[in-house]
Amino acid sequence: MTKPLLVLGWGNRSRGDDALGPLCVERLRDALAPREDIEFLDDYQLMVEHVLDLYGRDRVLLVDASLGCAPPFETLPLRAAADGSLSSHALSPQALLQVYVELHDEPPPPCTLLAIRGEHFELGQAPSARALAHLDAALAWAAGWLAGAPGPARS
Repeated sequence: MTKPLLVLGWGNRSRGDDALGPLCVERLRDALAPREDIEFLDDYQLMVEHVLDLYGRDRVLLVDASLGCAPPFETLPLRAAADGSLSSHALSPQALLQVYVELHDEPPPPCTLLAIRGEHFELGQAPSARALAHLDAALAWAAGWLAGAPGPARS
């Protein structure tokens, strides 16, 4: 049976602050382990195969590190949109939703992007102290979102 909520984070744990997506998923999984209504997934990047993970969900939280968002994090409701990543092996969140529409001929479940501010993405580095502080703030917001009361979006 498909769980109604999905938390899907991506990033490379070997590239400093790029680990924020998978770390967020890991920490939420640990904190909310008793909950049976949430599935937690992490990967290196979004791929077309993740369209299958979205099907049958009530809501989806997509989590990634970002150089472009304001600290500590931003949230954004996502809409399906074709972009240049459709011809790539790594998709943008919007392109992932567009593939969902094309595959299922219906709108995707409501999806929210949680972009956590990172600054250092060097290979072989650990996440920075500042990025981990941003992660803590994002975790508090995500816990509320998963409880059904996400509060005001940050942007």
